[in-house]
Amino acid sequence: MSGRKICGISLIVLFALISGFVVFLSKQYVVPILMYHSVNPNALAENRLAVSVESFQRQMRFLKEHRYNVLPLEELARLIKEKKKIPRRTVAITFDDGYKDNYVYAFPILKKYNLAATIFIIVDEVGRPQGDRLSWDEIIKMRDSGLISFGSHTLTHKYLTEIEDEEDLRKEIFGSKRILEEKLAQPVNLFCYPGGNFNSFIRKLVIEAGYQYAVATNPGKNYPSDDIFALKRIRISSTANNLLVFWFEISGFYTFFKEHRHK
Repeated sequence: MSGRKICGISLIVLFALISGFVVFLSKQYVVPILMYHSVNPNALAENRLAVSVESFQRQMRFLKEHRYNVLPLEELARLIKEKKKIPRRTVAITFDDGYKDNYVYAFPILKKYNLAATIFIIVDEVGRPQGDRLSWDEIIKMRDSGLISFGSHTLTHKYLTEIEDEEDLRKEIFGSKRILEEKLAQPVNLFCYPGGNFNSFIRKLVIEAGYQYAVATNPGKNYPSDDIFALKRIRISSTANNLLVFWFEISGFYTFFKEHRHK
């Protein structure tokens, strides 16, 4: 066989391998749902639940300047439910717990770049004396902006899988929804499992309570990425101060690599 034929066959094989890898990788794509907690000027690098104001600003500017399609979480979840084609570079932004700094620091930045976000509220901690949680007035002001939506993060943030009494579980799931809906004067369709922990019974109660969608954290590689009652999210921490890291985390493939890396 001539060298030219060998070269041609090699190129065909290489092209087939590359094409196969591209097809495989495209099937691993998971729409990035970003999970923030605190946005604080005094954020410490070792605190995985906080990012600095400067870093958050750079990340939001990155999304805006690179024309990412930032959707409200409920809209994104509806597209997933309906199995609609979701354009690449689509993301949703979420915050857990309801830190006051979400209003003081994150909200003005989101308004500056006109980016929607969802905040999951620990209902019993709203306006607590420590002064580190959102007040109802702040929640209402953000709601009225049209940019910020709210979901339940239970009443007390107890890990639901550790609650043995069904009545207590129902209070956390059903009760938080009822209070939020009374305060916001609108339906609350989104739920967030504390710590990302849930099981089939808890998932069933969330559906029974009338939520339309729920987010988890890391259900694992054996869990479907399109379960609208266990949507996977990506924790954004100080490691994403580096915009290259942030870009990889919002690429849509970060979840696949995270779930398959060696522990």
